[in-house]
Amino acid sequence: MDVLINVFVALHIIGIAALLGGFLTQMKAMSAGTARFSPAMLHGALTMLLTGMVLVGLNQAEYQTVNNIKIGVKLAILVVILGLVYVKRDEEKADKAQFGAVGGLTLANILIATLWT
Repeated sequence: MDVLINVFVALHIIGIAALLGGFLTQMKAMSAGTARFSPAMLHGALTMLLTGMVLVGLNQAEYQTVNNIKIGVKLAILVVILGLVYVKRDEEKADKAQFGAVGGLTLANILIATLWT
């Protein structure tokens, strides 16, 4: 079971990398006002959602304690990210504030995951 959990942790990190990487590669375009939400960002957010749900289920199946408040906060942030990316995915340009919000919320989600104990 530990191997399975580690595989899903790796997939979760890959999802985070796709979402944050999509944001970081377009920071220069964001300052010029030409940034757009890439498919990698949407797929990264969806990967984070699915692997996160699986990780919670696997940890509970092993009778490990799960901080439900932390998971709920991370889920709420991810739902906002998904909503922004999904709705604006087909537009040629993303608003600077919305694009910056996705990057900031992604960073907040990473910090919550690593610093909230």
